[in-house]
Amino acid sequence: MRLRALLENDALGLRLLGGDEELDRSVRGVMTTDLRDPSRYLTGGELVLTGLVWRRDAQDSEPFVRILAGAGVAGLAVGEAELGAIPDDLVEACRRHRLPLFAVHETVAFAMITEYVVRQVSGERAGDLAAVVDRHRRLMTSGPAGGGPEVVLDLLGSDLDLHAWVLSPTGRQIAGAGAPLPASLGAELAGLHLAAVRSGRRAPHRAALAGTTYSLFPIRNNGRGAAPAPRDVRESVLSDWLLAVEADAGDWPAARLDLLQGVTQLIAVERDRRDAARTVRRRLAQEVLELVQAGAAPAEIAARLRVATPVLLPGLGTAPHWQVVVARVEWEEGGAPGGAGSRIEGGPVAQALLEEILVDPAVTGPDSADRIAVAHTGDEAIALVPLPAAPERPADAGEAEGGPEAAAPQEGPALHADALLAAVRAPLSAGLGDDGRLTLGVSASVHSAEGLRGALEEARHARRVAAARPGRVCAAGHHELASHVLLLPFVPDDVRRAFTARLLDPLREYDRRHRAELIPTLEAFLDCDGSWTRCAARLHLHVNTLRYRVGRIEQLTGRDLARLEDKLDFFLALRMS
Repeated sequence: MRLRALLENDALGLRLLGGDEELDRSVRGVMTTDLRDPSRYLTGGELVLTGLVWRRDAQDSEPFVRILAGAGVAGLAVGEAELGAIPDDLVEACRRHRLPLFAVHETVAFAMITEYVVRQVSGERAGDLAAVVDRHRRLMTSGPAGGGPEVVLDLLGSDLDLHAWVLSPTGRQIAGAGAPLPASLGAELAGLHLAAVRSGRRAPHRAALAGTTYSLFPIRNNGRGAAPAPRDVRESVLSDWLLAVEADAGDWPAARLDLLQGVTQLIAVERDRRDAARTVRRRLAQEVLELVQAGAAPAEIAARLRVATPVLLPGLGTAPHWQVVVARVEWEEGGAPGGAGSRIEGGPVAQALLEEILVDPAVTGPDSADRIAVAHTGDEAIALVPLPAAPERPADAGEAEGGPEAAAPQEGPALHADALLAAVRAPLSAGLGDDGRLTLGVSASVHSAEGLRGALEEARHARRVAAARPGRVCAAGHHELASHVLLLPFVPDDVRRAFTARLLDPLREYDRRHRAELIPTLEAFLDCDGSWTRCAARLHLHVNTLRYRVGRIEQLTGRDLARLEDKLDFFLALRMS
């Protein structure tokens, strides 16, 4: 707003005492002060209100006005309640420093002026930003992609003083203005948002963490075509982005809420553009998957991989190693907003989810998923993940460490099921609610087309192992596919319960009555491969005490821990319990 707007509002009752030629100055805020030196609180463009408590004599006016002029304030409004008429020395000082001076009648409260200025300035800022957002939206929808979400977030910061971040469903930061959001905080915000969406609460969702309030706005993915109405929230809850704003939107006016909704729509347009780029990668993954499952010749599969490599890893000169990740999302029938009998196809949900969670959580930006190619079949999604070859070591270094073979290039950093699970389990569990489940299987890396079929089967077996575990989000890797562990997921539940009860219930009951810790002793003894000295050291026991406990275990169960078969039975019982 301009200074002259203050004179045009009769309700404020202001009189101009000097500075007619400066009335076109912009007012960006308002501050009330009675400090002799308020410079530390001034940023420029303020209308300063004062009751002259700071003034003791005529000598005080000049330094006070000089400080205001140096800070770049828009104008000075002085209340008449304290001294009546405004002192001439203050009028003269304002004239010398070309600072517009207003007199505030004693019947007018400073709060009334403050409210008027804040309302005008906030409305103009919102209007200016809305115009910019609208212009940017038109540019993005009619031509090439613009500057991305960061442009809009920068506008929120500069025009409305709002700090905001675009987050993935796992809390990974996709875009942000200013300081990045800590990873743990992003994951917690994402989990709270997913829980609120699943509960059906109306957005924006409010979250208070570490003494700071955030408002969470969903960013709907508009590029999936027409969806049936009403659309089941489970189709998108695990893949939609969110906008986290460091502010409490609970008391915002409707105009500002509408503005933020426009911002989310603009970011959704940008996401739709990026999602469209996934079409090629999805098609490549689908073609490779169909060849592998049909038992095609390795040469034919290798030819498709040669086509995929430059798309997934631009500029890579050599063929990479590959990993396969299999995911399955399952929903209980009728357990969600769709009502009884609703059926959500798990494959597309798992596909969109894999394209997100296979991105390194430490990597920011929406383009970091460009190397992930995911196909889906039925309720299962399958990701083909290239691993760039690590830099080749010098030949002499390899020979020194074990011959020429040691100098061969190795694959780059591989995906690990445990790390993958740790990064996504907490937020995605909130999105899955009480009726959904995600299971993941990760293969070992392979370096040729011949190994892809084995990698696919390995990932599928690992996912079945994960499915046998409790929890909403579970993952297993190839290293867990030892022969005895591989069999466990296929043992019927009633057989498991009977087997473990027969072996372990006598020990549990004895521990409960005597606090003897036989179960922990058994676990440690098996972990130490039956070594008495190592097990005693681990448990901080005398060897004779350990022998007594093992003897009690054998007496209660009728088993002999010196026999391999009995050791294996105990091991399996502990794993299944």
